[in-house]
Amino acid sequence: MSLLSARGLTRDHRLPRRTLFEAPVVRHALRGVDLDVEQGETVAVIGESGSGKSTLARLLIGLDVPTAGTVTFDGRTVSGSDRALRPLRRDTGMVFQDPYSSLDPRMTVARIVGEPLRALRIPGDHRAMITAALEDVRLDAALAARYPHELSGGQRQRVAFARAIVHRPRLLVGDEPMSALDVTVRAQLLKLLARLRREFDLTVLLVSHDLGLVQHVADRLVVMREGRIVEQGSAERVLRDPQHPYTRELIAAVPRLP
Repeated sequence: MSLLSARGLTRDHRLPRRTLFEAPVVRHALRGVDLDVEQGETVAVIGESGSGKSTLARLLIGLDVPTAGTVTFDGRTVSGSDRALRPLRRDTGMVFQDPYSSLDPRMTVARIVGEPLRALRIPGDHRAMITAALEDVRLDAALAARYPHELSGGQRQRVAFARAIVHRPRLLVGDEPMSALDVTVRAQLLKLLARLRREFDLTVLLVSHDLGLVQHVADRLVVMREGRIVEQGSAERVLRDPQHPYTRELIAAVPRLP
């Protein structure tokens, strides 16, 4: 049985009318998506902006509600109520695109990393757990007393990773977690992600528009366009023998050194 499954996921957004007599306009962000993520697998969802990949990620972890379709996590249906979502929250961690805007500037690193422990009422020594999470992402525990503006971009994103894993989730979701960083820091965080996956037996869902980035960590690639999955398969197969014209376009657009 898959750890995470989606069946017929659809998400529509009703846009404001431009005139009083105009019919409502509906934008289809997702159009009947089916997806399975196996335990221990790293799945990269790729596509251009507006393809629906971030919407899919938000629906899969209960941050948004689908117009139609179902999501199951470890055999349980993901629904919108707080009580029903608590087991999912306990077993998932999320890293967002911009490390500065996703961290509260009024909170110290220690309070930021400890947020899931407090929100989920995790028992135990929270201070020790926070220190361990910072060490896991290769940050000095002395940074716990600092604020986000006192850190570099790479350090802030490492704090975001520490917050995502401090409660020891089974699933880690990254929504463009490295796109706001320079190339050197991206390479460091890719190594960090690979190590965290290996050490904690994490299942990883990685959303990105950068095929050149995710091909180094993904077991499977899911290619999205206009709210639909147009191709999916093992990373090796998709990169070696892409079947859909759009996938071939994405691969051709990856920069290569002569």
